[in-house]
Amino acid sequence: DGIDQVILVGGATRVPKVQEVLLKAVGKEELGKNINADEAAAMGAVYQAAALSKAFKVKPFVVRDAAVFPIQVEFTREVEEEDKSKSLKHNKRILFQRMAPYPQRKVITFNRYTDDFEFYVNYGDLSFLNQDDVRIFGSFNLTTVRLKGVGDSFKKHSDYESKGIKAHFNMDESGVLSLDRVESVFETLVEDKLEEESTLTKLGNTISSLFGGGGPTPETGENLTDSVQEEEENLAEAGKEEQGEKQEQKSSTEDAGEEQGEEKQQSPDQAESAPPKAESQKQEESEKLESQDPKEKRETAKEEEPSKSSGDSTATKTEEEKKIKAPKKQKVVHEITMEVDVNDVPDLLEDELKSSMKKLQDLTVRDLEKQEREKSANSLESFIFETQDKLYQEEYQFVSTEEQREEISKKLSEASSWMEEEGYAAATKELKDKLAELKKLCRNLFFRVEERRKWPERLAALESLLNHSTIFLKGARMIPESDQIFTEVELSTLEKAINETTIWKNETLAEQNKISPTEKPILLSKDIELKIAALDREVQYLLNKAKFAKPKPKKEKNTTKTDSGKNATGTSETENTIPPTEGKQEDTDKPEDIGPAKEPPVAEKVAADDEPGSDTGSKKEKTEAGGESRKNDEL
Repeated sequence: DGIDQVILVGGATRVPKVQEVLLKAVGKEELGKNINADEAAAMGAVYQAAALSKAFKVKPFVVRDAAVFPIQVEFTREVEEEDKSKSLKHNKRILFQRMAPYPQRKVITFNRYTDDFEFYVNYGDLSFLNQDDVRIFGSFNLTTVRLKGVGDSFKKHSDYESKGIKAHFNMDESGVLSLDRVESVFETLVEDKLEEESTLTKLGNTISSLFGGGGPTPETGENLTDSVQEEEENLAEAGKEEQGEKQEQKSSTEDAGEEQGEEKQQSPDQAESAPPKAESQKQEESEKLESQDPKEKRETAKEEEPSKSSGDSTATKTEEEKKIKAPKKQKVVHEITMEVDVNDVPDLLEDELKSSMKKLQDLTVRDLEKQEREKSANSLESFIFETQDKLYQEEYQFVSTEEQREEISKKLSEASSWMEEEGYAAATKELKDKLAELKKLCRNLFFRVEERRKWPERLAALESLLNHSTIFLKGARMIPESDQIFTEVELSTLEKAINETTIWKNETLAEQNKISPTEKPILLSKDIELKIAALDREVQYLLNKAKFAKPKPKKEKNTTKTDSGKNATGTSETENTIPPTEGKQEDTDKPEDIGPAKEPPVAEKVAADDEPGSDTGSKKEKTEAGGESRKNDEL
């Protein structure tokens, strides 16, 4: 009645018999089929994997599994009776209840053991199973744990108070129970000694009090940590007391200090039981402090009070000196050696382990052989169908005769018939041999077709390289001799390579055109690639040389001559133009500074200057007349 609906998840739920059994088991009229059974399982698994992985960030997706069977811890110890006789008592402590959620951690404390002992982890009450299920269930004992070194830990820490031997259990996300560690815990009280303050510390406190920092100093990090530890112990003790009361109600013969099961996660009742104690302790301390305050205030009132801040600082110091600090609890943990015997899933013997590994290897080899055979059969079948289709394509018919195509078609038909009759039971080697035989028969036909497909691209690349190489060679030969960076041998080598490649191309094409397309071709794509590589190597050599070549320096003689010529011309021009202007200025401005007149010109010069139509003659006549007048003035 508590089940509202049963939703089917998983592909196997489509089986009618499965649905019939489910309907009968849950007593419903119909099952929930409103989701895709396959997609729901797959998507849920993917989402859960992403949630568990640290590489993806998804919305919170909490899946809590539950332990189907209860698990408990059993142990035996000596108990002293009222008549002082000793007897063995068998104890059971439930570790995980039935349908307890996991992952979860639990801690069990053994308080009465002071020497090495052992305990058992078993299944709990399985009365809800019928006899057949219990018989199939097998061993109830999961693990046997033997502890060693308990007595040594007690001898080593004899001055400490024992807090029991704690066993830490962990049930992980897969529901696998494991014992993480076992440790012996001891505790002792340690009194704090007040350290004398140094001069610098006192000076710092006085200065800080002047600026309003004279209040009581907060507790240090160590004290805070210790207080947390004390609270944890109080919580644990409160949990022990409540569990002890419950156990006394069950049996009055058991002692109050018997071994008790402690969980790491305290229940709400246990968590709430500790604060009242902590609050009562704080109230008592505050009352003590309040009782001390009036006396301190009276003493300080009698003294001189220069300022409120100085009074507060002295009161704080006296409080710190008189305050009685509670002793701290120091906790010591000693690791205990443990030997674990797993009984629910025992380890395989060495022979059984080797046998299982060999079986796995045989299965792996068998799977690989099966994959190889299937791959060979698929390759043979696909080759037969593809080749039969190619025989009717135009490019294959162009390079083959009718007889060649009929021979290939006949072999392919025989292989196809063999595949249908005997091929599916044939071995891998036989299938590979059949495929190799057919490939050998069709090799020449496929080669001719493949070569004709490559020709246009290869020939175009060769023609382009020849054109570029010829242009490069012509440009290199046109470089002036003064700037030439290539030697004649290099240019001749390139020219020879161009000519040889051109001749080979023309001759090979001519011979190829003469033969029938059904014959083996003379022009091969690999030969064209070799010619392209050889010619390109020569061109690249010259290009790299031109790229890294340094320009030749120009001659300095030419520049020097031109500069000197320009200077000479400039000086002659200035010499020819400047004196006449100076002479004119001297004639007009300073006639008294004129020097003695020059001698009269020679007769030959005068005769030459008297030529008709000459400007020089007229100029010289003027200068002669001027000279005569100057002479007269001077006389």
